[in-house]
Amino acid sequence: MAAEPFVLPDFYLPHPASRNPNEEHARQHSNEWAEAMGMLDAAGPSGKRVWTLEDLAAHDYALMCAYTHPDCDARTLDLVTDWYVWVFFFDDHFLELFKYDRDLSGAQAHLDRLDLFMTEPHETPPTPANPAEAGLADLWARTVPLMSDGWRDRFRASTHNLAVESMWELDNINRHRIANPMEYVEMRRRVGGAPWSANLVELAVGAEVPAGLAEARPMLVLRDTFADAVHLRNDLFSYQREVQQEGENSNAVLVLETFLGVPTQQAADLVNDLITSRLQQFENTVFTEVPVMFAEHAVPPHEQIAVAKYVKGLQDWQSGGHEWHARSSRYMNAGGATRAATWSPSGEARRANQYTHVGYDRGDAGLALPEFYMPFPFRTPSPYLGQARAHNLEWSERMGLLGLEPGTPTGRLWDAGLLADLDLSYCASMIHADAGPDELDLTTGWLTWGTYGDDLYPARYGHDLLGAKAQNARLRLFLPLDAATMPEPSNALERGLADLWRRTAGPMNPADRKWFRATVETMVDSWAWELANQIQHRVPDPVDYVEMRRATFGSDLTMSLARISHGNLVPPEVYQTRTMRQLDNAAQDYACLTNDVFSYQKEIQFEGEIHNMVFVMESFLGCDRLRARDIVAELMAERMRQFEHIVAEELPAMFEQFGLNEKVQDTLTGYARELQDWMSGILEWHRKCPRYQEAALVERYGGGPVGSAGAFGSVAEEVPAPALVGVGPDPDTRPLRLPVRPSGMGTAAARIEELFAAVRA
Repeated sequence: MAAEPFVLPDFYLPHPASRNPNEEHARQHSNEWAEAMGMLDAAGPSGKRVWTLEDLAAHDYALMCAYTHPDCDARTLDLVTDWYVWVFFFDDHFLELFKYDRDLSGAQAHLDRLDLFMTEPHETPPTPANPAEAGLADLWARTVPLMSDGWRDRFRASTHNLAVESMWELDNINRHRIANPMEYVEMRRRVGGAPWSANLVELAVGAEVPAGLAEARPMLVLRDTFADAVHLRNDLFSYQREVQQEGENSNAVLVLETFLGVPTQQAADLVNDLITSRLQQFENTVFTEVPVMFAEHAVPPHEQIAVAKYVKGLQDWQSGGHEWHARSSRYMNAGGATRAATWSPSGEARRANQYTHVGYDRGDAGLALPEFYMPFPFRTPSPYLGQARAHNLEWSERMGLLGLEPGTPTGRLWDAGLLADLDLSYCASMIHADAGPDELDLTTGWLTWGTYGDDLYPARYGHDLLGAKAQNARLRLFLPLDAATMPEPSNALERGLADLWRRTAGPMNPADRKWFRATVETMVDSWAWELANQIQHRVPDPVDYVEMRRATFGSDLTMSLARISHGNLVPPEVYQTRTMRQLDNAAQDYACLTNDVFSYQKEIQFEGEIHNMVFVMESFLGCDRLRARDIVAELMAERMRQFEHIVAEELPAMFEQFGLNEKVQDTLTGYARELQDWMSGILEWHRKCPRYQEAALVERYGGGPVGSAGAFGSVAEEVPAPALVGVGPDPDTRPLRLPVRPSGMGTAAARIEELFAAVRA
């Protein structure tokens, strides 16, 4: 065999692996089952068999499942092992049938048939035509009666994803295209199967994720961090086989080699660093977010126990999966077994680095702007711009956004001058360029409300996370699905939301209203997520940051207004396709990273922020801000090139696949143009907005009222200049993002003058 392309790194393995005593029974059973399903007789177009009995024995999936599911009984281990035999056979069979001769239409037909074997209880599947179908039909019939309807739906979705998204890999191979890092991590979850494995963990531990918690952020993060670490670990071990022997290009090591232009060994080490970061995000979620989720949802003890079993099951899988990779003949693993018990010092160093940022770099944190790849011109501002500016000033005053704001350091957050400098009407007029006057007022109002809320949370709540959570709960009361019933607002934030919700949701149909409500809730919840990181002095994990940045930016909210205007022309399932999801995500990421580059000095030097992708890259890669800036700029360019590729190649293919009529095609093509306006308008707004210019920052933060562009990366507060002087680890001298003052229940008397001022007004 050829020399291994890199030395395996030291892995961060926080949980010891153990081994199921029923392993040998599962091995014998799975060998017999694979033969009965015809997997040992299947051949590709060349006549070569996909697997022999010797291949199956060498892969040793029974060993894998004994490690990844150490506590289940023999019958369950047999069932789980059969599932893994099936999924690995499916992958190798698909490779043999379609990846070498690039038969895209045959591949799609092969995948479409698999869905027919994941039946409802009253349905009968068709007769299997190949071993992959036979195996799925058998396993489905043996598994779904053991679990709930909700689990069955989730498992069907994850099984569908890992099968159908194989087309993404095949398409990239066909185009000789290597994904960008952000696209790769997101798509690897779907095609790699670890979310599917997480469903099988529920089966193995005998405890389902409670239905009411399945979509809560902590549970989704646990699933995704588990999936990312599993997949990235697999990429390290399988690089030699996939990239060098099989010509695959869906591998994280290759992705980073290509994107960063670094040697293979360095790329492998960076992949390992990302594995460590994802595992530590998993731990942080378990210990900081899951208990809060239990309290918020009043989760009963038996459901808390189910979640705990699920968490342990994911930990067992992570550790056991490593042990198997280190031993299986399927992978490159020279010396891997000896590394299996290593506690990586670099992992602990990375954890320490993540929590030791002191904030407020008062040195020169200026950041020259890079060249931005923007192929689309921004739209000429709307003829209704002047009218929208006047309306937004009047609306902001009427809602109380420019008035006193109890609970903030100075009792006031915004004034008319700050609102004029933000000029969110100008931004709205470019990102919603074809809007009429009422629509433009509405878009401007949502931008203004979101910016105000993003500014308000750190200013009012500081380290009071429970207070922020309580406000979030109140805000949900102003998003009624009947669009009418709501309590009396108690502050400007609630008043603004109540007004916008009535005007926006009132005309919507119930399905659109429910969808739009979810986008508002996502943004509101992200404000508390930022506070939690600030309280922990925790620099976000880079993957978690990217995914939450879409929420803090309000991307879904503003983009959903365009979707809803399409009415019911586009079938809902079309928006759930990979093509449309990737189109949205590429556009959102470009816009979010635009802000992070422009706002770096404001956030890092003047506000003590940590939620900035340039800074996150500095922390994760250990590089200087100029190198981090260039990496972020290249990520933006890659996302834009991906956007262009989707519009030029994947949208037309999707139209044909779904047989969409001309009117629907025109609607979706128009939506892509709206996203072009959205990205180019946001970039142009940042170029013109004074909030990111150094001279304005120095003047604004010199002791008078200061502010910034919230939903586009801002915090507004009034901070005396001396409070920002000096940086160091001493708690008595280290500057805080907000002036130190009591907060939380029972501390209102400490703000008595502020409260009297509000009463006198």
